[in-house]
Amino acid sequence: MKDKYINLYNNLINYTRNKNLYLDLNRKDNFSDRLTLFLLHFAFFLKNFKNDQNKAILQEIYDFNFRQIELSIREIGYGDQSINKKMKDYVNLLHSMISEVHFWDNLEKKTKIKKISIFFQDFTKIDYLVEYFEDFNQKLSKKKFEFFLEQCN
Repeated sequence: MKDKYINLYNNLINYTRNKNLYLDLNRKDNFSDRLTLFLLHFAFFLKNFKNDQNKAILQEIYDFNFRQIELSIREIGYGDQSINKKMKDYVNLLHSMISEVHFWDNLEKKTKIKKISIFFQDFTKIDYLVEYFEDFNQKLSKKKFEFFLEQCN
């Protein structure tokens, strides 16, 4: 698979490395926590740029990101059968996230807290995550899709 989307993937990964996202976690963060945050960032990215014009390229980005996730899971040491199950779980998780954030811009804060809480039960201050993703969503909405494509070339 082409590596032309590696910069976009790495940018999303860098967002998940923000230590402030993990301050209110009741335990030490793990691969699953980081991947869940990555997928939520990716869900917001897809929400903001999904349209008929971008459909093909977003599918390429989607495929690339999941290939990178699969490679990461292999590096951890999971076997082929475990990887297939994990990948199915992560694909389903992303799709449920996309469903939950689809109407994000029209939701009240209380509803946003409920939606984010679905994915982050071990985080004590969901308010912070809601504010963070509110800001992230607004930053994405202020940029054109071409900005992210330029990073890929």
